Amino acid sequence: MSALGADANLDALLNRVETRYNRARTLQVLFNEQYLRPGVGQKIESGTLELRKPGRMRWDYRKPAGKLAVSDGKFLYLYDPEQNQAQRFKMQDTEDLRAPLAFLLGKLHFQKEFKNIQGRPEGTGTCIAAEPRSDNLPYSAVEFLVTPEGRIQEVKVTSFDRSVLDYTFTEEKVDPPLADSLFRFQLPPGAQLTEGGQ
Repeated sequence: MSALGADANLDALLNRVETRYNRARTLQVLFNEQYLRPGVGQKIESGTLELRKPGRMRWDYRKPAGKLAVSDGKFLYLYDPEQNQAQRFKMQDTEDLRAPLAFLLGKLHFQKEFKNIQGRPEGTGTCIAAEPRSDNLPYSAVEFLVTPEGRIQEVKVTSFDRSVLDYTFTEEKVDPPLADSLFRFQLPPGAQLTEGGQ
């Protein structure tokens, strides 16, 4: 296939991904999360991710049970059940690598958000590799594994220290009913809330 034909195919696929997620008001998926940090090793976690426009997220962890990350669109709350402690960050200030996934339910626009976008076949899907246009984000590269119909199966985020956060998504539900209360963080009994980054 010519480079021009490959570019046209990639553009069409990016358009399908954008259409799928930009039309959605809410989204629910099961996730598996692998975090690999050089010199530290690998951590594997899993649970349910729920998203709601604009910019609201809830990461409910089954493993480890009770761990929680909630965004109300302005703040990101991270709760650690082992320490019974929560941290609060402004969404635009956080370096948490879950934050970039909020764009899935913003206005997803690959050409606007990313540069050096490339696609390569991987299994039955396509791996889309890109770099963020903004220098103010806590990551240096991102890869999406996308099905032919435009569903995102995997997102791999690489940070500047070469840490990699790799999410695989299954059982995606588009526009399920999600209550407002899911995106309001409730401090568990006896837990301490601190301001992140201080």
